[in-house]
Amino acid sequence: MTVVAHTPPRRAAWLGLKRKLTAVRARFHPAVWPVLVAGMAAGAVGYVAAVDPGTPGHYPTCPFYALTGYYCPGCGTLRAIHALAHGHPGQALGYNVLSMSMLPVLGYFWGAWLIRSVRGQPRQALAHPAWIWGLAAVIAVFWVVRNLPFGHFLAPTGRI
Repeated sequence: MTVVAHTPPRRAAWLGLKRKLTAVRARFHPAVWPVLVAGMAAGAVGYVAAVDPGTPGHYPTCPFYALTGYYCPGCGTLRAIHALAHGHPGQALGYNVLSMSMLPVLGYFWGAWLIRSVRGQPRQALAHPAWIWGLAAVIAVFWVVRNLPFGHFLAPTGRI
């Protein structure tokens, strides 16, 4: 009697997609991917720089803010990127200090990814889980404090 292993349809579809993505990834030099991500980020920043988020009607309102009237950790980030793209770092910090302070960290991780890709080194975890949990805790504290009366200095300046 022969036993045939059966793969559920969803798992089979996922494995097929994974094989296709691996084949696509193998066709290009590994450094293409960080450069592609940087190009997409530059395009997004260029769009936000060209289309002012402070003007009503260009971007949707933050759903959390619209439902609750409280700021989420990301509130003010589009306006901060717009201000930074126009050379106003102080104003950008006033819109969202957390997102602006995370830009150097993001740049470091992107640079490490690019260097490892150029050298042909294998991928590795982004960061130790303790750092990721620490970042989640910082975001949660920022979220709460910016909505408390004594944390008004963390709230975005101007109108949402």
